[in-house]
Amino acid sequence: MSPEAGLLRSLVGIPSPSRCEETACSFLEQALPSFGWERVVRDDVGNVVAERGSGERELLFLCHIDTVPGGPDVRLDGDILWGRGAVDAKGPLCAAAVAGGRGAVPKGWRLTLAAAVGEEDDSRGARFLIGKRRPSACIVGEPSGTEGVTLGYRGMARVSFTAADSGAHRSGDAGPQTSCLLAASDLIAAVRDMDDPGRPVIERPSIAVCLLEGSENGERSARIDLDVRIPLAKIADPLGSLAEIAARRGVRGDVLSRMEAVLVEKGDPLVRAFRAAIRSFGDKPRLLAKGGTADFNLAAAWGCPMVAYGPGDSRLDHTSEERIDLREYAKAVNILGKALEEFFGAAEGNAAAI
Repeated sequence: MSPEAGLLRSLVGIPSPSRCEETACSFLEQALPSFGWERVVRDDVGNVVAERGSGERELLFLCHIDTVPGGPDVRLDGDILWGRGAVDAKGPLCAAAVAGGRGAVPKGWRLTLAAAVGEEDDSRGARFLIGKRRPSACIVGEPSGTEGVTLGYRGMARVSFTAADSGAHRSGDAGPQTSCLLAASDLIAAVRDMDDPGRPVIERPSIAVCLLEGSENGERSARIDLDVRIPLAKIADPLGSLAEIAARRGVRGDVLSRMEAVLVEKGDPLVRAFRAAIRSFGDKPRLLAKGGTADFNLAAAWGCPMVAYGPGDSRLDHTSEERIDLREYAKAVNILGKALEEFFGAAEGNAAAI
C-alpha cells in the first residue's frame, strides 16, 4: 500500500465521532510533516492546522476530521476501503493533505490545511477558523466524486416546538405532547406544500423530525425538533409560518440555529481551475449543487473564491455502506494537484496583467 493510501487507511481506522476527535487529530498532526507540511499545530478548539509557504495570500483547505457514529467495520476489499469517514470526509481530507503537500508554493502564497472538528455537530471548528482567518481562496473537502465540483449547498435550520403544563386529565385536555405534535405536523405540511419536485434540489425546501421527547408524570412536557433545509432564496422562507403555527397550537416555537443556502458562480476562479484540471485527465467535469449542508455554508462569509471537492460517493455518507475506491482517491489527489497549478497560474497571470 502506498503511503498516500496508508494515510487514509490509518485515519479511517481511528474512530472520531464529533466531540471524540482527539486520537485522530493526534495521529494526523504527527503524520502531516512526512507529506510535506512545514508547520503543524493544534488551535484553541482542537483543529489540526498545517501550513506551507509564507506569503500574504492564503489558499485554505477547509476539511473536517469528525464523523457521525457507527458505520461498517473497517476493512480493505481489494481496492475498496470500508469504514466510517472513508467518504465523509476523511477521503477528501487525506486527498487535500497529500495534494497540498506536493509541489511548489508560489511566491506570495501559503497553503493551509485545516482538519476541523465538530462539522457533524455544531461546526465549532469551522466557526473558530472563520473568525480568525481571511483566506484568498478556499477549497472545502467534501465528497463530489473525481469528476464533480460542488458549487453550492442548501442551508439548514434547527427548529424546536416545546410546551409544558402542571398536569390535567387527557380526556379533557390533550396536553403538550399532542400540541407539539400538531404544531410539527402543521410546519411539515407547510414546508411540503412549498416544495416543487421540478426544481433543482438546492431550490427545494425539505423537513424532517430529528428529536421527539415528552413525559407525563403529574406535570406534562414535550419537545419536538425539526431539521428544515433552506433553499436558495427563490421561494418564500420555509419558516415564515413558524410563529403563527406556534401561537395557534399554544406551544413555543424557536429557531435554534440557521445557515443560509450558498451557491458560487460558474465563473469562480477555483471552479474554472477544477474544470480545467478534470478535463486534463480526459474527463468531463460535473457542476453540482447539493441538498445537504456543510462548513461550505459558513465559509461563504469569507467572500473569496470557493469550491467543494473530494473523492467519494456522497450517497454513501452516514450509511452502513460507506466505502471508497482507493483508485478514485489517488485520482482525486492528482486532480487536486493540477487544480492548484491551474489556480495559481491564473492568479499569477492576472497579477502580471495588473
